[in-house]
Amino acid sequence: MKKKKKSWKELPPAAKFGTVIVGAAQLAFLVAAQRDISRRPAEQIRGSKTLWRMVTLVNFIGPSSYFAFGRKRLPRPTAK
Repeated sequence: MKKKKKSWKELPPAAKFGTVIVGAAQLAFLVAAQRDISRRPAEQIRGSKTLWRMVTLVNFIGPSSYFAFGRKRLPRPTAK
C-alpha cells in the first residue's frame, strides 16, 4: 500500500517551519561555500574551482565536503 505524499497545505505548521529552516540553512551553506571559492586563490584550493563549485550543489554534503577537504590549510601567523 502506497502512502500519498502530503501537499504543502496538508503539512502541520511545525513541519512547514522545519522545512523552511532546513532549506534556509542549506542555501546559506551553499552561498558561503560559493563565496569562499570565489574569493580564495586557486592555489589555496585542492583541485579545480569548477569541480568544487559543482560539488557544492549537492545538498549539505557538497558544501561540508568543500570546507572539510577542498581548502588547503594556511599556516598560522607566528607571533612576534
